[in-house]
Amino acid sequence: QVQLVESGGGLVQPGGSLRLSCAASGSISSIYIMGWYRQAPGKQRELVAIITNGGSTRYADSVKGRFTISRDNAKSTVNLQMSNVNSEDTAVYYCNADLRPTWIWGHGTQVTVSS
Repeated sequence: QVQLVESGGGLVQPGGSLRLSCAASGSISSIYIMGWYRQAPGKQRELVAIITNGGSTRYADSVKGRFTISRDNAKSTVNLQMSNVNSEDTAVYYCNADLRPTWIWGHGTQVTVSS
């Protein structure tokens, strides 16, 4: 079973940028949907962005135009480029592989937006 490891989180100032990466232990080329989710303190985990193995994408309204998801099946990686971040983007970000009925999650990476 594929395992996912996120990296790239940290402290970023409002209006800044950050790039999150998700490395899979095995091939992701056959995984139809890969995605990023986030969970802020006291809130439920929510969708940030998903991408199919054909490159189709979907974003949460709150990040449209600011975040970009990409995947490299050859390298088994999924990235999330975050731009113009704000305090509401503060959360733990999780990489996800949709293998319904099983969902595989990474351990998460903390993103804190603060001046």
